[in-house]
Amino acid sequence: MDPSAPLILSLIAFLSVFVFFLGLQRVITASTEDIESRLDRYAARMVAQTETAPAEKPERLRGLGGLLGSDTAKKIATELGRADIKLTPSEYIALNILAVIFGFGLMFVLGRGSLILGLLGGVLGFYAPRLWVRQMQARRLNAFNNQLGDTLILLSNSLRSGYSLLQSLETVSRELPPPMSTEFARVVREIGLGLTIEEALAHMLERIQSDDLDLVITAINIQHEVGGNLAEILDTIAHTIRERVRIKGQIRALTAQQRFSGYVVSLLPFILGVVLFMINPTYIGQMFTEPCGIVMLITAGLMIVSGYIIIGRITNIEV
Repeated sequence: MDPSAPLILSLIAFLSVFVFFLGLQRVITASTEDIESRLDRYAARMVAQTETAPAEKPERLRGLGGLLGSDTAKKIATELGRADIKLTPSEYIALNILAVIFGFGLMFVLGRGSLILGLLGGVLGFYAPRLWVRQMQARRLNAFNNQLGDTLILLSNSLRSGYSLLQSLETVSRELPPPMSTEFARVVREIGLGLTIEEALAHMLERIQSDDLDLVITAINIQHEVGGNLAEILDTIAHTIRERVRIKGQIRALTAQQRFSGYVVSLLPFILGVVLFMINPTYIGQMFTEPCGIVMLITAGLMIVSGYIIIGRITNIEV
């Protein structure tokens, strides 16, 4: 084994223990959070306080998130909220740092001391948490859109039975599974804490970037201003959304082979390169040392990425 391997493994173990105790400290200190800050998550009461007392500065962000500034920390919190990941910005940053160190150490050890493979592993570790968050966001958004048609039918039937809009929203939060029930339960809580229905629905639209949801919220806001039969409007929108979901399902079924081919063509060279490097590192290692090999690697990487993007654009049919 390479002489530096024990040092790398020790560093990975240290970071693992550090992240564990950081998360434990966050859990312990979360119980001491005051009621005002908890209410501010839903009612955004700090906005009114800022207008009446502009000299008062908001509380400084704690932990690693404070090193990036409030705007970056809020952006990270928004992305985590859209993915429904129960992590704070500080915990996410610590996880990202740990992933970089782990990726670097793992590829450095497997590559028998190759600094280039170590750097490649660090880059992969840097982007791995981001790809995970994006994947969770896409999965949650897809599940939300698939439930939206049934949600509108339930809202329409509740309104026809004599329920108010708030009671109908509460019914959705009780009867439907997550993520629909989670989002509507949060809307009901925000309304109970003093927000209007328009503000609570606007906050849900910030968390769920769905064009269909935007259409529904716009219809509810217009009906609230000018009046009309909201149940009939929701039935019409529900029919449109159901047809769109059906057509999207047919398109995904017809383009499944092309999308799978894009995955295979893109991943196969990387997997084959790692296997060859583990079998005969001297043979494949020349591509990382010779100028001609480096040019070949860069050209192949650009062509693989270009092919994957082109296949994705062809199979991504808007409905």
